[in-house]
Amino acid sequence: MRGQWRVPDHHEDPAISFGPFRLFPKSRLLEKEGSPLHVGGRALDILIFLAERPGEVVDKRELVKRIWADVNVDEGSLRFHVAALRKVLGDTGKSARYVVNVPGRGYCFVASLAQPAAAAAQPTVDILPPRSLPAQLAKMVGREEIVEKISNGLSLHRFMTVVGPGGIGKTAVAVTVGHRRSQDFGGRVFFVDFGPLRDANHVTTTIASALGLTISAEDPTPALLTFLKSGPTLVIFDSCEHVLDALAPLVERIVRDAPQLRVLATSRESFRSEGERIFRLFPLDCPPEREGLDAAEVLAYPAAQLFVERIAQSSGPFQLSAEEAPLVASICRRLDGIALAIELAAGRVNAYGIAGTASLLDSRFSLQWRGRRTAVPRHQTLAAALDWSYDLLSPAESATLRRLSVFAGPFAPEAAATIAAGDGLSTAETLEGIDSLVAKSLIAPSGSRTLRYRLLDTTRTYAHAKLNELGETRQVARRHAEHFREFFARADADTSTPLPEWLGIYGAELDNVRAALDWAFAPDGDTALGIRLTVAAVTLWVRLSLFAECRERTRTALAALGDTGDDRTRMQLLSALGWSLMYGEGRAREARPILETTFELAEKLDDKDFRLRALWGLSIDQFNNGQFGKARALAERFASAAANSPDSTDVMLSDRLMAVALHYLGDQNDARVRIDRVNASLHVLAEKPKIFPLDLRISTQYFRARILWLQGQADQAQALAARNIEEGRANGHALTFSSVLGQAACPIAFWAGDFDAAERHGAELLEHTERHAIRLWGLWARAFNAAVMARRGDLATGLPLLREELNRAGDARFLPRFLPLLGELAACSGEADQIDRGLDVIEDVLTRCNDRQELWYLPELIRIKGELMLRGARHAGEAEAHFREAMAIAAQQGARFWELRCATSLARLMSGAGQNAEALAILERTCVPFTEGADIADIRSARALIEQLRT
Repeated sequence: MRGQWRVPDHHEDPAISFGPFRLFPKSRLLEKEGSPLHVGGRALDILIFLAERPGEVVDKRELVKRIWADVNVDEGSLRFHVAALRKVLGDTGKSARYVVNVPGRGYCFVASLAQPAAAAAQPTVDILPPRSLPAQLAKMVGREEIVEKISNGLSLHRFMTVVGPGGIGKTAVAVTVGHRRSQDFGGRVFFVDFGPLRDANHVTTTIASALGLTISAEDPTPALLTFLKSGPTLVIFDSCEHVLDALAPLVERIVRDAPQLRVLATSRESFRSEGERIFRLFPLDCPPEREGLDAAEVLAYPAAQLFVERIAQSSGPFQLSAEEAPLVASICRRLDGIALAIELAAGRVNAYGIAGTASLLDSRFSLQWRGRRTAVPRHQTLAAALDWSYDLLSPAESATLRRLSVFAGPFAPEAAATIAAGDGLSTAETLEGIDSLVAKSLIAPSGSRTLRYRLLDTTRTYAHAKLNELGETRQVARRHAEHFREFFARADADTSTPLPEWLGIYGAELDNVRAALDWAFAPDGDTALGIRLTVAAVTLWVRLSLFAECRERTRTALAALGDTGDDRTRMQLLSALGWSLMYGEGRAREARPILETTFELAEKLDDKDFRLRALWGLSIDQFNNGQFGKARALAERFASAAANSPDSTDVMLSDRLMAVALHYLGDQNDARVRIDRVNASLHVLAEKPKIFPLDLRISTQYFRARILWLQGQADQAQALAARNIEEGRANGHALTFSSVLGQAACPIAFWAGDFDAAERHGAELLEHTERHAIRLWGLWARAFNAAVMARRGDLATGLPLLREELNRAGDARFLPRFLPLLGELAACSGEADQIDRGLDVIEDVLTRCNDRQELWYLPELIRIKGELMLRGARHAGEAEAHFREAMAIAAQQGARFWELRCATSLARLMSGAGQNAEALAILERTCVPFTEGADIADIRSARALIEQLRT
């Protein structure tokens, strides 16, 4: 009945005791110091479930499924009830810790458990030293929490197996647990090393011998059981993988028949026995691959701690320097956090230094580095540890392992089966072999969303050496390259999959593409296959914004193709090279002739797609060179070619290209018509256009936002830019997101006078471009951030930095995106009383704009020139003429924002000359069309001036 406590029967419902608490799962009762506590039903369910699996991280989804069964709830409900549970337990995370959240994984019950009543009720005995247990390590690095979890787990589970690859530290963990629990078992802790055993028929006698029993009977099992029943006992079975068939049924029997026995085993694969609880031991956590890690940050990771600890043991006191920290981080990652590998590498430092040791990791000889003389033979070198595992494999398993060594990084099961099968090995045998190798810890699962596998680097190096020894490398590498050529040929045709999903499927194979191409263009490779793979992989590089890599790979393929290759392949490679130059580096002079040749080949082959690709690239090339009239002419040619296309997307692209041309030419009204037409058609866009490297939906919106802003639709522009940021961030395409921030978010925030937002967007853009190596936008971001600094009042720092960054940009500063920054350089020079320098900049930029028909920013440049003339005490009449000229151009362009700025400058000038009435009329007339943007700086300033003029 609800509200009544049922007194538990301690025989039927044994308690789980921790801290001051006792938990009776069957009775659903929690006591604190003998008094019952009220716990909500869901919270109690969570506690019982976690307490029955102490030390184990339980996935959030598994918890929700268990606690709520068929009810559909989100993780918020789980967090609520965990919080309620912690409140009842007084789990503050400081003095008391019972239930912890493991970010990204789940929840874990971490309290130390008291021994079960049965064990506690045993007669007191003198504590003896552990029987046959190896000496405890002086210091266990990075495994304290794991040792605690396994120690606690032995209170609840009678048979546990620590599973993991060779050298990961399974034995060290098991021995440490044995020493820690020795007192609980009255010293009856036994260590049985099966490593030296070659005949599995001797498993039982080996155990008996380790327990100190002399048994003459033919079957020693009854006598063994008699001893194990005589009192609480912990037996550690070490290195069991090669005797599992004989050992597994014996362990099942002795665990069943000796109720006070606990078994802790270590093995490279599990027993798959009744009652077995598996604890998979993972590599030590390694420092991430991130620039700027200092020594303290590196040493926060157990793998690095172990490396430095072992250096100190072998070479004396050692302190990690800032210069060496990144090398140590790299070594630990290269060795996958495998404890044995890290110890062996640390042993080389005294002879070779840290840098020398890091360089030696590329050599196969690192597998032969020797460790402690006292270590068992299979742990004295990495090769010995791997030999031990390899020699236990069946022929099908060893062949599968060797062939999988051609993969670089993680790989999908389908790819593994395709490449490893053949030459006498069926697909079914290959899949079975992969499953077996995973069970034996020679292949590790990788990734959480989709199943993928990987070989640890040391295992891969070892297996690849075996592949070379048997002369199998070329045929397996060819299958690997051919598989990925077919795979990426499908990727190029897969235009309907959303980009984040597409990248999840195809982007994960980047390292394998690189490995396949490196082999194909090597002396013993297959250049024809390498050329075909390069063509297939272009879409991958473009969608990952890896334009520099695309450029180098296509150049390699073109050189291999020579003058005799077929025109279609040459056209495809030239198109990719032209785009990679244009979008990746802005090398316009190099891109144009390549794109022109692409166009000629497309005309010759009558290839519609590549004709449009070439025209698109040539038009953008003219934008980058500042030839806006020529860019528009090419946009019109593109529109003519697209008009007859059966693909409606091509027509949308022609409108977008023309909208951009008109925007830069200063015709904002016609540009708006074109860009709105694209926007109205986006809902029918079923596929990503093949001839466009950016995301069409997202890139349409940032140009719409720019045009809306210039037309005076400030609220719409800001709202659109904000949505565009979220969409661009979620999209995952690096170059598209750079354009989202640089084309709209940054300039609109700056023009609005919202320098906090401008600073945030500029910092994000700079970080993004550094992470993805997008050079041109990185140059722009540094200059933009300097302009923000200057506009925030720090002219002394911001102005010299802006000038320096623009000089550093070199020829890139002639790109359209840099034009407003040059205007800001002139304006800020004026504010710093460097009038002549500001006017020199303005004159140069005005000449550029008039020569190139780059008219969209012209009204603002003329206005800035007028302001500079006023600051320099030049003739006011000239300044007024500049303001009026700028206003007229802005009105003609439909650029109300520039018109407002010019009118404000003109009104201030006229007010200073006593012409208040005319100044007021001009400013009021200019402000009338503005129905949005009440909070932007220019409108606030204009309206404040109107009030001043009225009074």
